[in-house]
Amino acid sequence: MAKALIHAGICGFSTQVDAVMVDGICHLHIESACKGIQKLAEQVAQVDPYREITYRGQGPQILAAAASKTCPHPACPVPAGIIKAVEVAAGLALPADVNIHITKE
Repeated sequence: MAKALIHAGICGFSTQVDAVMVDGICHLHIESACKGIQKLAEQVAQVDPYREITYRGQGPQILAAAASKTCPHPACPVPAGIIKAVEVAAGLALPADVNIHITKE
């Protein structure tokens, strides 16, 4: 199992992702107070991890569900964080924190 805790930024929403592999399919349990991410979670309860790691073919299901359909903000880091959890659960990446540090000068 892989877990991700994603703090989205100025919106103040946090998202908890649990990703578990069962017979080659990644099962996702996603909890968030964000209504858009709740809608996204309904559409991506199960994903093929190999589809999520490439833009070839149909491209990532998670990004397709987020793009203008569920996630209200294009810069939201949550969809990418969900994909990172899928990669780790599937053994396609090692667990490592991701950070975006933003300043205005």
